[in-house]
Amino acid sequence: MKLSCQEGLVPGATFAEKLFNLEKYGFEGVELNGGHLNTADGLSERRKALADSPIKASSICGGTTAELVHPDKARRQKCSDGLKVQLEICAELGATGPITVPIFNNNDRVPDLSPWKTRAQIERELLIEMLLPLAEFAASIGSAVLIEPLNRYESNSIPQQKDGASIVQQINSPGVRLMSDLFHMHIEETNSPAALIEAGSAIGHVHLADNTRKQPGSGDIDFAAAFAALRQVGFTGYMAFECGLTGPGEEVLPASVAYLRKCIG
Repeated sequence: MKLSCQEGLVPGATFAEKLFNLEKYGFEGVELNGGHLNTADGLSERRKALADSPIKASSICGGTTAELVHPDKARRQKCSDGLKVQLEICAELGATGPITVPIFNNNDRVPDLSPWKTRAQIERELLIEMLLPLAEFAASIGSAVLIEPLNRYESNSIPQQKDGASIVQQINSPGVRLMSDLFHMHIEETNSPAALIEAGSAIGHVHLADNTRKQPGSGDIDFAAAFAALRQVGFTGYMAFECGLTGPGEEVLPASVAYLRKCIG
């Protein structure tokens, strides 16, 4: 298991400086901000800096609309097209893949058509249909769409690990994997380590934040138990900080890395 960090959390005036600091703090990867990749200069800067750094791109977060199950076909297609571009960037840079959620609660949603089908059923079936061509494309270039379950307050589309894992398993392609976020799991799961074990090989990437939604070690999540579960299912990928910080990055990030290294064992 390798530690990564979202680029926006890292001190540094340039992306190259951020990579230098990540190495100094004990990280192995960086999670790219997808918004910066939407410009030629932003993508070029990251390509150049990553080529000269031991820090590797782990994933992409943001920069596309999270609307794979939006009721508007044009908006679903825009989301799919954006993910395809990010998949190509991930394949080029050696990153696991781009992260997306099916849709947020504050977006327009498909209607509940009970007793024919509930909204959850419609969204699940639509999500699978949208993911199938993306999975085929991703697998062909060696990347993967990372589907993230969120807590009920942000999205109730696929709130638990078993919901996301069952979609990954049904599609049955290396081009779609589960993104497991320990903060969201702390809200939705009754036993996070058990949920990770149940998800098993579906897991392709992990987000790290404590129950405070600050850096690991600032709250009461049992990271040692979570890492033991990930080790049990053979997970060897990146785990990226996606959180706020309780203090200056140059202080809290290396301290949190040291804490997590002890938890990993």
